[in-house]
Amino acid sequence: QVQLVESGGGLVQAGGSLRLSCAASGRTFSSYAMGWFRQAPGREREFVAAINFSGGSTSYANPVKGRFTISRDNAKNTVYLQMNSLKPEDTAVYYCAAANSPYATRGVFEYDYWGQGTQVTVSS
Repeated sequence: QVQLVESGGGLVQAGGSLRLSCAASGRTFSSYAMGWFRQAPGREREFVAAINFSGGSTSYANPVKGRFTISRDNAKNTVYLQMNSLKPEDTAVYYCAAANSPYATRGVFEYDYWGQGTQVTVSS
């Protein structure tokens, strides 16, 4: 079992920045990959970014590439999502998730555990 708790969401103006955090407990944190997903009203949950078990490999969705950075601190059992140059279309509930493998992956069904989500709202 893995428990995940996100924090750091909020309201920001377009062009601004936010940093999301996700604290994990339960299974050995350094043994599995982590991902961030988002879901806007009326839309399906979509992949944002993923990082492998060690932090040495990352993957990003095209809309956020170059603006968002995923990282992890295995000593603190925490994964982060630094979001810069935010746009109104980034508005969504953001979820962190723990994968069922050590490798960064984009598929929703490859993640077994999910946080409760944190709202990010970007005003124009």
